[in-house]
Amino acid sequence: MNGLSDVRLTLHSQELAKGQESGTREANMRNAPSGLSRWELFWHRLHTRKALLGLSAEQLRDIGLSPEQAREEGLKPFWRI
Repeated sequence: MNGLSDVRLTLHSQELAKGQESGTREANMRNAPSGLSRWELFWHRLHTRKALLGLSAEQLRDIGLSPEQAREEGLKPFWRI
């Protein structure tokens, strides 16, 4: 491995450890803005998932998702993580 890969692995392991320390629920919601109430979180998920369904194949490629992955995530109900 080169030095850059070692750094990435170290940072990734630190992120995983941090997620485990803060609890499963918080680790699963790490992409949502902090300080949201339950209903605000549901609203955020609803809108971001709908937006995901509207992205083009090129935009999905930019964020590292396949159209199948985006469709699967976009069709999830807002109450599921």
